[in-house]
Amino acid sequence: MYYHRLGNIPPKRHTQFRQPDGSLYKEELVSSEGFSSIYSNLYHINPPTRIKSVSEPMPYGPQIVKDYALRQTHLNTSRVTVTGDDYLGARKVLLKNSDCAISICSPKQRKMDYFYKNAEGDEVIYIHDGNGVLISPFGKLQIKQGDYVVIPRTVIYKLEFEEGPLRLLIIEAASPIETPKRYRNELGQLLEHSPYCERDIRPPHELITDRSKGEFLVKIKKQGYLHNYTYDHSPLDLVGWDGFLWPYAFSIHDFEPITGRIHQPPPVHQTFNAHNFVICSFVPRLFDYHPLSIPAPYNHSNIDSDEVLYYAEGNFMSRRGIERGSFTLHPGGLPHGPHPGTVEKSIGAKETHELAVMIDTFKPLYLTTDSLEFLDKNYPMSWTDQASGESFNEINTP
Repeated sequence: MYYHRLGNIPPKRHTQFRQPDGSLYKEELVSSEGFSSIYSNLYHINPPTRIKSVSEPMPYGPQIVKDYALRQTHLNTSRVTVTGDDYLGARKVLLKNSDCAISICSPKQRKMDYFYKNAEGDEVIYIHDGNGVLISPFGKLQIKQGDYVVIPRTVIYKLEFEEGPLRLLIIEAASPIETPKRYRNELGQLLEHSPYCERDIRPPHELITDRSKGEFLVKIKKQGYLHNYTYDHSPLDLVGWDGFLWPYAFSIHDFEPITGRIHQPPPVHQTFNAHNFVICSFVPRLFDYHPLSIPAPYNHSNIDSDEVLYYAEGNFMSRRGIERGSFTLHPGGLPHGPHPGTVEKSIGAKETHELAVMIDTFKPLYLTTDSLEFLDKNYPMSWTDQASGESFNEINTP
C-alpha cells in the first residue's frame, strides 16, 4: 500500500503529543510481521489497552466434511437471500483449508450493533450486492457493489448497508493479503504493466473522533472462538493516524484486463495474493485476436492447486446449473475444461461481458457441513453430456 494520513498527528513518531487538558494522547503502533513490514501509528484519546469486561468465549467456526470424494463440485447459492440475522451469524464458510476460508454472507440486519476484529486473518469482502460504509478507527470507507474491501487483521470495524439486496463473498486469509510483487517496483509502487494502480485504491476518507463513554462491545475472532470484550469508550476515539496499513476498497470494475492474440492463462487475471493462494478477477474484455484463436479455455490438469470460481455477473443460463452466485471447485488431481460443444461454439466470439472471482489455492480445500445444502450432485458427470453445446457456456472460465 501507499502512505496515507488522516486527522492530527505529531511531527515525530514516539514523541509527546498532548490533549487540550495537558494529558498525552495514547500512541498505538499497528504493525505486520512484527516490526518488519507495513505499519501505521494511531493516536487515541483513551488507552487502547483499557477494557471494562471480558465474557466467556463462544465457539465459532465451520465443521469440515472429511469423507467427501475427489470430484468436480458445484455449489449453487444463487437462490440464497438471507444466511442469518447479524453479520457474524450470517457468515457461512463453504470451503476451507489452513490458508484460507471462503464464505457467503447475506445478513438480515443491515447495521451492526457491535464492532468486530479478526485477530488471526486478513479479510477480503467482495460486495456482490449492496452499498454502504465500513466504519473503523481509520475512518469511514464508502463501499459499493463490485468492490473488493481489504481489511488487515486486528482492524476493528463495523459495517452499515443500505436497504436492498445484500450478498457478500468473504475470503479470509491466514497471511497478509497483498498486491502481486510482479506488479510493483522495488519501492512498492504499482508498475505501468499492472492491471490497476494507486488511483484505483480508495482509502478511508473521513476520520470519526468519538469521545463518548458507555459500553462498546468488540467481538474478537481467534482460534475457533469469539471473544467478547467490552470497553467503556468508543473504539473510534482516534484524533489522527498515518502509515501504510489501513483498510481499503478496490472495484473489480477498475481492473484492466490483459489480453493477447491467443488464450491467456489465469495468472493474467491475478488481483491479490497471500501465502499459498491467489485471488483473480475475470472482467469484461475482448477475446483473442489471432485469426485461428479459440476463445474457450483449453483443458488443463491441476497438479498442485484447487480452483474455485465464483460467478458474479453475466448470462450463465446457457450453461447447465451455473447461475449468478454459483461456486465451482475443480480440485487438484483432476483435469477440467470446457463442457462438450463449447469449444466450437466459442470460435468467432469477440468479447465477454461476464464477471467472476477466482480463488486458486495450493493446498486442498475442504467442504464444510454448511456447504452441503448447496451441492449439485449432477455436476461431476456434466462433461459426459454429448449435447451440442447449447446447454453449456464456459467461455469466460479458467
